[in-house]
Amino acid sequence: MHHIRKISNIILPLLLGGLILYWMYRDFDFQSVKDVLLNEMNWWWMLASFPFCIIAQMFRGWRWKQTLEPMKEHARTSHCFYAVFVSYAASLVIPRIGEFTRCGILARKDGVSFAKALGTIVTERAVDTLVLLIIIICIVLVQLPVVLSFFSTTGTKLDALTEFFGQFSATGYVVTIICGIALLTSLYLLLKRLEFYGRIKTTLKGLKDGVLSVKGVQNLPLYIIYSVGIWVAYFLHFYLTFFCFTETSALSGAGSWHFAVKTVLIIYGVSAPAALFFVLIVHAIQTMMVVLLGIYGWMRLSTTNLQTT
Repeated sequence: MHHIRKISNIILPLLLGGLILYWMYRDFDFQSVKDVLLNEMNWWWMLASFPFCIIAQMFRGWRWKQTLEPMKEHARTSHCFYAVFVSYAASLVIPRIGEFTRCGILARKDGVSFAKALGTIVTERAVDTLVLLIIIICIVLVQLPVVLSFFSTTGTKLDALTEFFGQFSATGYVVTIICGIALLTSLYLLLKRLEFYGRIKTTLKGLKDGVLSVKGVQNLPLYIIYSVGIWVAYFLHFYLTFFCFTETSALSGAGSWHFAVKTVLIIYGVSAPAALFFVLIVHAIQTMMVVLLGIYGWMRLSTTNLQTT
């Protein structure tokens, strides 16, 4: 049963993504892509966007090394880079496997505690979520009419979500929180009775140390610069591709991928065919960039020694 669940967690997202892509491109003329690539696309802007993909991942590697050092876990900077490169490529095959992959690489190459490394990644996700939330809030405030138009165009209704949470009274929220605490307490007491509790406790302590590692970062301003720099580089990596095509070169905004990007571009006045060309070509090229970086990282790691300084 456990194996079936693991397999379904991998296959179902891939099937869903495949169905979305099929629905989007079911009537698309793929023969015209060649003509766009050769005659209508400005490749200089695409090439200009490539370095920011590398910079974003290097910032992530530098920041990761920073959070490992307070726990006396010393990984080589190059290994942090290569592990991040490989993790992004691995996640294209199996979603979220990249986090475990890069922890395993440092554990094997530099003797870094797997649990502690994984804990630092949990903190990374929290910090990235916070930075991304701030960016989203800024975008919503600046582009509120476009955001409302996006929800209207896609048929997304925020009223249903508001009504759902509006049904809860203050007492209901308190009872829910108490039940959650009681459930966590019961699980904790149950774990204490298990024979392998000691091993789990050690692993959880490593995770906890990794999560709290940001408190021991020596150069906090640099950590913040890396965290912001990651998303600035991501933005530029995507934004510069707007200038590759005539219809998107006048835009000044951002978006998400495939269906969301296509819809947003149409809202900004880009024709549907041009929007489809944009998401298909840009996503394919940027994905290939991630794959090539992953292969490069894997090749470099395969030529380095284990746990050497």
